[in-house]
Amino acid sequence: MLAQLGQVPVLMVIAVIWLGFMLAVALLADVITPYPYTQIYLHNRLSTPVFMGGDWAHLLGTDELGRDVLSRLIASIRMSLLIAFGATIIGAVLGVTLGFVAAHFRGFIEQIVLALVDFSAAIPFLVLALAVLAFFGNSITLFICLLGLHAWERYARIARGLAISGNAQGYAAAVHQLGASPLRLYGRHILPNIASTLIVSMTLAFPEIILLESGLSFLGLGVQPPNTSLGNMVGFGREYLTGAPWIMLAPAFVITVTALSISLLGDWLRDKLDPTLT
Repeated sequence: MLAQLGQVPVLMVIAVIWLGFMLAVALLADVITPYPYTQIYLHNRLSTPVFMGGDWAHLLGTDELGRDVLSRLIASIRMSLLIAFGATIIGAVLGVTLGFVAAHFRGFIEQIVLALVDFSAAIPFLVLALAVLAFFGNSITLFICLLGLHAWERYARIARGLAISGNAQGYAAAVHQLGASPLRLYGRHILPNIASTLIVSMTLAFPEIILLESGLSFLGLGVQPPNTSLGNMVGFGREYLTGAPWIMLAPAFVITVTALSISLLGDWLRDKLDPTLT
């Protein structure tokens, strides 16, 4: 167990501080960005960052077009977190809804939902994403919805199993006998009782979506210019890894630490909320 009741590990504190910092950066991006992230300064291209002897005017240096790396990093954090939050919520809502439908109707409808779950789990998501983006083109809305299909089957399995278990308990039967509609039964009574498990699942899926977004953007099929994301920055920076490594290392560091922090948070929540581990 990561932590016992009433104790918070040091790593957990650091992870929460980092995630809070990332969230603050995303929310205040328009205020704290020192330069427009699309502004080009060709006369100042590939300037080194401060820790390598560069000018304080560009703390993290500039890229191949003279754009301020710090400004682009701040804008990329906002875009990547927006995509990850949106995709996680879409996947959770879709999965929980279908899981509840399967638990309520059972029989033929349940078999259809389970078949969809197995079908989704059997297809490599990266291959599916590449095919959809190559065929339909790309937009932020399509990209978020596509990533929302990642891991929805996990939520569906969890919601179905816990809803069936909840229906077998006395409180659900009592609410049903009092004449509550299925929407009220599942939304007001069953969902709050399984919310902790679903929240843990969301924290575990969140870093996966960040890495997927980074990988697709790295391949050129994710966020398209003039917009920028962490994966987008890594993709463009790889060509200058030997001569200007700061272009790629800054977003790569943020991706790594953010994914690790969310994973630590998910593990800690699982240990705290799982009664079998206390």
